[in-house]
Amino acid sequence: MTQSILLERRGAALWITINREERRNAINPEVIAGIHEALRGVAADAGIRAVVLTGAGEKAFCAGADLTRGTGVFTEGAAAETTTDFGRLARFARELRVPLIARINGACVAGGMGLMSLCDLCVVADHARFGLPEAKVGVFAMQVLVFLRRMIAPRYVNELCFTGELIDAQRAREMGIANAVVPYAQLDAKVDEMVDRIAACSPMAVQRGRSAIAGMEWMGWNEALTYAETQIAVASASPDAKEGLAAFNEKRAPAWAPKREV
Repeated sequence: MTQSILLERRGAALWITINREERRNAINPEVIAGIHEALRGVAADAGIRAVVLTGAGEKAFCAGADLTRGTGVFTEGAAAETTTDFGRLARFARELRVPLIARINGACVAGGMGLMSLCDLCVVADHARFGLPEAKVGVFAMQVLVFLRRMIAPRYVNELCFTGELIDAQRAREMGIANAVVPYAQLDAKVDEMVDRIAACSPMAVQRGRSAIAGMEWMGWNEALTYAETQIAVASASPDAKEGLAAFNEKRAPAWAPKREV
């Protein structure tokens, strides 16, 4: 693991921190590779129930690509590739069965919006700003669109992309980008609370659920309904479903199976 990325195990969560505070946690090849490597480790560790992605310091979650050097994300060479480094990371994150939480500690713009959009949940410090300013420098937020257009209403996506203007944390909450907005001093506590709530649920149910959400996203209505029906049957026969029902009837906390599905 490079020093561009720091890892910390905190209870049931793995915290991944972009450690380039002097560059506003801008993306470079080491950042993308480091996050990807960390997520591969998560996939192999049954004890991790959630991943928290954040940036060092209080000024920026991620300010986008590091324009002082070429990256595997936005260079001319990357444009000729079928899959960029970010694309490979995005595909892997999508298949992960552990929820990702974006801890937005400051500015989240351009490529930072892409990283945020890979996450299932988003907790935001109230001083944070969001935006897609690419059009102001002659490019467009193509990859971010893949995720953002399914996260928030199309007109909000258009507003962010076509104006390039930044929005504040409360506006991000109104648009559906943020799950919670809190003062910076309360940010970690709110993230920890969310991790605890996830960890209290059935590991198998959460894993199957994340996989189902990702799968149904691209299905037609009939296909998604058929898929959901098969998944209900499978989930209902699982050890966690039996334990959950027993715990409910016995008025006790469930003892979930520690092993995670693969």
